Amino acid sequence: MGKTYERIDGRLRTFIEEQPMFFTATAPLSEDGTVNLSPKGLTGSFAVLDERTVAYLDFAGSTAETIAHLRENGRITLMWCAFQGPPNIVRVHGHGEPVFRDDPRFKDLLEHFPDIDPSLHGLRAIVVVTAELIRDSCGYAVPFMSYDADRDLHGRRFAREDDASLSEYFKKKEHIEHSIDGLPGLPLPLPPTTV
Repeated sequence: MGKTYERIDGRLRTFIEEQPMFFTATAPLSEDGTVNLSPKGLTGSFAVLDERTVAYLDFAGSTAETIAHLRENGRITLMWCAFQGPPNIVRVHGHGEPVFRDDPRFKDLLEHFPDIDPSLHGLRAIVVVTAELIRDSCGYAVPFMSYDADRDLHGRRFAREDDASLSEYFKKKEHIEHSIDGLPGLPLPLPPTTV
């Protein structure tokens, strides 16, 4: 039923690029730390960089658990489910790194996302994931669900912010600079957007 892949290409790449959403899972090293699972969406915010590397845009939110966990240990799993068409689940287990706005790599990475305006969403970082294990499974129990459209609420909310006001917004949130478990999260103040 399940198969292991050496690379993200062909049918596998097509499948993950066609999905309107995916999930990220991370955890701290502490055995009593909080495991985090997040849905990710917004058309154009995910990209396959090469056969073993993917990336997604990390936008404004109420916490920064994924960033904190990646800064501590780098472990991450991404998962896509087929909610339409033939059943399928794909997981990429790997090592992730948040690339922040002041990183010299940021500008070049951002060019992989031409189909979305990141200024509308409070872009915090680009998460780059290097695959260590790529697997699929049947997905027989995943229900059929239809994709109608992206919600416009996130863009409408964060399009009002500039770098300074976005930093102030993040400072007011309890779990942005530090995770629920107290790990370093998003470095503040945000560096200016250079693109």
